Amino acid sequence: MSSKVMKSFIYLAAVLTFGSLFFIIGFILIKGLPHLTPSLFSWKYTTNNVSLLPALLTTFMVVGLTLLIATPIGVFTGFYLIEYAKKSNKVVGLIRMATDTLAAIPSIVYGLFGMLFFVTFLQFQYSLLAGVLTAVMMILPLIIRSTEEALLSVSDSLRQASFGLGAGKLRTIFKVVLPVAMPGILSGVILASGRVVGETAALMYTMGTSTNLPDSLFSSGRTLALHMYVLSSEGQHVNESYATGVILILIVLIINGVSTYLSSRLTKETIK
Repeated sequence: MSSKVMKSFIYLAAVLTFGSLFFIIGFILIKGLPHLTPSLFSWKYTTNNVSLLPALLTTFMVVGLTLLIATPIGVFTGFYLIEYAKKSNKVVGLIRMATDTLAAIPSIVYGLFGMLFFVTFLQFQYSLLAGVLTAVMMILPLIIRSTEEALLSVSDSLRQASFGLGAGKLRTIFKVVLPVAMPGILSGVILASGRVVGETAALMYTMGTSTNLPDSLFSSGRTLALHMYVLSSEGQHVNESYATGVILILIVLIINGVSTYLSSRLTKETIK
């Protein structure tokens, strides 16, 4: 009897989860698709066309620069914590505690810190650089934890076998451990990029809301999610904000699809 009740709760939870997902996506598509017009993809933003193209290109710039900085730092930190640091080291415990704490902090807190430190104290002003550095701080915990989990999933017998064949520590990491852990690391990096794509609060306080495409690291701009928020909050271009939401959903779906494909592809190559 209890197993049937639990099974019913599992099915109910699955229905509610997928039902909510399909309802949100369907609502945005119904509201936004009729308003996806060519003027929304004009090269220059005006109050008439409220083009999303500058925001779309700015989003790619923010994601690319953020991953360029955060990925090496996060991955190397994860390798240090798992492969080099002693498990009894108190510093490692402090790093893990700090990482878990930072991962739970709301993004608006990162935005306030970025505004006070990067924008005001370092005088970067509202700029692409201030937004990128704030986003780096935001996704670093996610990349570090995903790297750690991916490395922990690699069996110690593979490491011992490599050492037994005379390979050194560094060769073992790059030739044995990294290929096996790569799918998990890559998934974490791509999911981190998805968080940057959907971020609004942290970037609003650090990048500003300029409608122009940034021409330097110290120029202001807005990402696609921030563009959608500004349009909806103004109340004059709500339909266009729904259309922007459609593009944003497509980008997130593409990111998740690429993550799943690359992870499965790398897993198959590792098995071979």
